[in-house]
Amino acid sequence: MLELSPSTYFARKKRPKSARQVHAESGGTCGAHRITRALRRKGHGAARSAVERLMTEPGLEGVIRGRRRRITIPEPSAPRPPDMVDRDFTASRPDQLWVADMAYVRTWSGRAYVAFVLDVYSRMIVGRQVANHRRTELPLAMEMAF
Repeated sequence: MLELSPSTYFARKKRPKSARQVHAESGGTCGAHRITRALRRKGHGAARSAVERLMTEPGLEGVIRGRRRRITIPEPSAPRPPDMVDRDFTASRPDQLWVADMAYVRTWSGRAYVAFVLDVYSRMIVGRQVANHRRTELPLAMEMAF
C-alpha cells in the first residue's frame, strides 16, 4: 500500500524522535536545553548546538517564564545620530577613530552599567564610567576620555 520495503518501514520505526517531535509533544513549551536533556534521557546522543540549529530553521522556541527584561527602550521621536564612519571601523593610526558603547554586567548585588570609549587602532579603552543606573549622566560622564 505504501510502496515501501519492509526494511525501510522498520528502520523508520526504530529511528529516535527528532527535536521537533519532542517540542510538539511538550505543547511547544520546551526550549533547546530541555529537548536536549529529554533526548539524552531516552538514550539518543544529541548536541545542544544541533538542537538549537534545528529549532531555529522553522522558528521554534521555548516558552520564557516570567517577564522579559528590556534594558534599552528607544524613544521613537528622538533623532538618531548619523553614522559618521559609514560602518568602517578601521584606523591606520592612533587617535584617528574612537567608538563608544554601553553594556551591563550582572553582579550578585544587581547590575553594573559600564560606558566606555575605545581607540579603534590600539583597541585600548580611552575612557570609562561605571554606575548602578543607566540614566543620561552615565554616558555623559565619559567626557573624561576627551
